[in-house]
Amino acid sequence: MVTRIGMLGASDGNGHPFSFSAIINGYCDHGLRAAGWPVIYDYVRRRHGSEFGVGDLRVTHAWTQDVEQTASLCAAARIPHAVRDPLEMIGAVDAVIIARDDHASHRPLAGPFLEAGVPVFIDKPLTLDLDELRDFAPYLERGLLMSCSGMRYARELDTWRAGQVDHGDIKLVRGTIVNGWERYGVHLLDAILPLLASRPVSVRALPAVHDSLVVTMTDGVSVHIDALGQVPVVFRIELLGSRQVGGVDITDNFSMFRRTLWEFWRQVVEERPAIPAADTIEVMRTLIAGNRALQTREEVALDGLDIS
Repeated sequence: MVTRIGMLGASDGNGHPFSFSAIINGYCDHGLRAAGWPVIYDYVRRRHGSEFGVGDLRVTHAWTQDVEQTASLCAAARIPHAVRDPLEMIGAVDAVIIARDDHASHRPLAGPFLEAGVPVFIDKPLTLDLDELRDFAPYLERGLLMSCSGMRYARELDTWRAGQVDHGDIKLVRGTIVNGWERYGVHLLDAILPLLASRPVSVRALPAVHDSLVVTMTDGVSVHIDALGQVPVVFRIELLGSRQVGGVDITDNFSMFRRTLWEFWRQVVEERPAIPAADTIEVMRTLIAGNRALQTREEVALDGLDIS
């Protein structure tokens, strides 16, 4: 039995179609090396063969906006079928992965599959539009849709998630990332919010030359996130508590992506959400609130971003 996956799309600077497909299918050394993603090729070739494969998933179909790029993807990850129209996949695959992080493309691409009852994984961020989030919500609740950053499953956070480090009362949380809030803020929201017992209530922007925001939680704790723009790669999280202060740098892309894909496979097989719909919606509302705070320079409350 094989669960046939369709891999859809590509966006500038985002190699997830190649990394996700390689993790699921394995890869052709020559094809992946020639694909133009040296960072992906480097971390993939360092992994043991036993680490490839995700349940009974198999990427069998691929589509990108460019025929040559689709051919490169198929060669890199041994994908047998390249299609010229994503709708050709309906009836030919059991689930699809939309591996584009340009959020405006997500609803048009995902809609036909969701409406046909085909499970969909959408790369982060799911959407920055409340109306789209409202449309996506029923599919999240039914377990037909999953969307998150792989940092939700980052290996480097395992000891914190398991409660093996006693930070005491959390005083402050700090997160630092490359690029901007709109595209990359979701990484740290997906990583940080599951670590905390409290929930976000508002977001405000700080004066800075980069995107700098403070998420205020229900217990009064502040989560400071700085998206530094074009700097050397950094994904860092710090928890500062009354008994312990610690920080981690998240660098193991392969493991976080592989764990994410395993969670999607379980969702497809078990037909239930891998992530509670309310959690995904909360992350998106926080991201949207941050966008509005950056635009208006005013504090934006999440309760004003209702999708009911």
